[in-house]
Amino acid sequence: MRVTICAVGRLRAGPERALCDDYLTRFDRTGRALGLGPALVTEVEDKRGGGMAAEGALLARALPERAALCVLDERGAQLSSPDFAAWLADLRDQGRDVAFVIGGADGIDQTLRDRADRALSLGTMVWPHLLVRVMLAEQLYRAANILAGSPYHRA
Repeated sequence: MRVTICAVGRLRAGPERALCDDYLTRFDRTGRALGLGPALVTEVEDKRGGGMAAEGALLARALPERAALCVLDERGAQLSSPDFAAWLADLRDQGRDVAFVIGGADGIDQTLRDRADRALSLGTMVWPHLLVRVMLAEQLYRAANILAGSPYHRA
């Protein structure tokens, strides 16, 4: 199962980039034996200033074909880490890939949200989109550990 993170904005060198890269590397290592991964990141940037609609069009073009589409949205469902892991395992068992979409500062265009198979919230607080990428990467790693029966997740 391929996992793609499609995100608005470039994650420059710095602590967020280091954390994201670290968690995605860990996810790839842990997930490989479980049929999860690799995790790929596709970044888009609207250099013309077209707003959410332009970002949505760029994100839509970056999505892999036939992948389940999950948008990260504050209005989405809040899953526990074990439920998130079970959802990933279910997609894997169906032979599906998954693409996670992280919008820009203004969110995700409604057209793209309407296409989504799932909307997922990381909580009712609003998070900077660069931190959302790190948090998603950590949850992917945590999900792989839950499915592997590792003690990393202690709930």
